[in-house]
Amino acid sequence: MGGVPEGYGGWTFLTNHARVLASIADDPGTRIRDIAARCRLTERAVQKIISDLEQSGYLTHTRQGRSNLYRIEQGTILRHPADAGLTVAGLLAALDQHENSHQTRPA
Repeated sequence: MGGVPEGYGGWTFLTNHARVLASIADDPGTRIRDIAARCRLTERAVQKIISDLEQSGYLTHTRQGRSNLYRIEQGTILRHPADAGLTVAGLLAALDQHENSHQTRPA
């Protein structure tokens, strides 16, 4: 197994919460282990972030056998006053647009 992912000591534009949310948006049936690897976080950190997102109403989950299926509450408004009026759907659309532009650029 991989152990603790390599950390990053500098500041970043996106929070770990945004990264986890974007990872779930890409695959609502994804495992915590896969989210952790993609976001370069520990599984425990991802569990805490998912708990934060659920408690704040941004995310819900249902059990499907031994797995979770996550549902993002798209219309939920972001928390920071500077983001007034921006929904989770708007944030995810901006992140998706950025990701798609990277995939279509020539090498």
